[in-house]
Amino acid sequence: MDGSKFVILGGGMVAGYAAKLLVKLGLKPGELTILSADNSVPYERPPLSKGFLAGKDSEEAIRINPEDFYRKHGIELKLECEISAVDSKRKRLTLKSGGEYSFDKLIIATGARPRRLNIPGADLTNLYYLRTLDDSTAIRNSLEEAKHAVVIGGGFIGMEVAAVLTQKEIDVTMVLSADRISPRLFSPEMSSFFEGYYAAHGVRFVKNTTVTELRGDNAVSSVVLANGQTVSCDMVVAGIGVQPAIEMLTNSGLEVGDGVMVNEYLESSQPDVLAAGDVANYQDVLFGKRRRVEHWDNAVSQGQYCARALMGERSPFRHVPYFFSDVFDLSYEYWGDSSGADQIVYRGDFSDKSFSVWWLHKSVVVAAFTMNRPDEERDAAPKWIETRQMVSAGRLKDPSQPIAAALGRT
Repeated sequence: MDGSKFVILGGGMVAGYAAKLLVKLGLKPGELTILSADNSVPYERPPLSKGFLAGKDSEEAIRINPEDFYRKHGIELKLECEISAVDSKRKRLTLKSGGEYSFDKLIIATGARPRRLNIPGADLTNLYYLRTLDDSTAIRNSLEEAKHAVVIGGGFIGMEVAAVLTQKEIDVTMVLSADRISPRLFSPEMSSFFEGYYAAHGVRFVKNTTVTELRGDNAVSSVVLANGQTVSCDMVVAGIGVQPAIEMLTNSGLEVGDGVMVNEYLESSQPDVLAAGDVANYQDVLFGKRRRVEHWDNAVSQGQYCARALMGERSPFRHVPYFFSDVFDLSYEYWGDSSGADQIVYRGDFSDKSFSVWWLHKSVVVAAFTMNRPDEERDAAPKWIETRQMVSAGRLKDPSQPIAAALGRT
């Protein structure tokens, strides 16, 4: 039976960054195997909806490590290798191609899969989801012929894809199930700013409705909405969320729910099995709650954390949730968790595309957003959230005061 001391199940960003750090920490050749269902070596995912989709980045440019990195360091990378079952007690993985693979320690990093439309016409061509390099390549290849596109969903994937398509001179309609763009991340004022910015670039919004049917002969030619409208198009991109890839974990002996349930050390319910990235439902020690995060920074940080854990380090995973995005000529960053906030403070000028937003709970900073702001604001955001910094809302929103003047409640 084949096997390895360390096995990473999943060939995404967790695997790429864990492998990179393990090499620096003294990994010996032959100690690590990466079992990847993908057909490419680990790559960065953010460019798939930004630079790579726009044709600015090549496949080589978005790889986390060079293709020969794994061979040079004695890391076995098995591509297009799917797992049908995990036996955490016997420390065995069942390969779909037949046979088993053993491990001493396992990192489950299977990521997530896009939620798919379950409506008439969902089998037509020119309907795209965006998760993998192949997905992004397929969308990119279709841009030369497309003239009218419908983007379903107003989250970060929908926003980024809509921006790229619009800049490719494609007429874009965004269909939102909510009454505004990105309501889970943005305040109403922020949503209004971004909607206005998108509209100024030609994007049309249809809100408070869903797509009920796709129509066309073989390929999509229109979408039918629950509000009765029909929108003509020659391509559709659906960004309606993802779900953790856990189907191979049935009867694994691991506790699963919305992902693999792990503690503050990213340890599963079974010894020597960790989980990281989009699939990990972990105990957040900063906010005192469970969360599963689907962003680049989380996968990088948890991959690096697991690398240190495999080499013997053990301390709680302590990390401020972080997200960034680029749309049109705007770049913004977001830290923390605004769900428990009781006050929102704005700093800067919406009309000048330079502002920051601070969410407070009982005067303690719990989340922050910055766009085109001074470095001291970007530096303060994660630091204040991690240290549960108390601030004065009045001084924080005063543009004449430096950001440090906000420290302290009075």
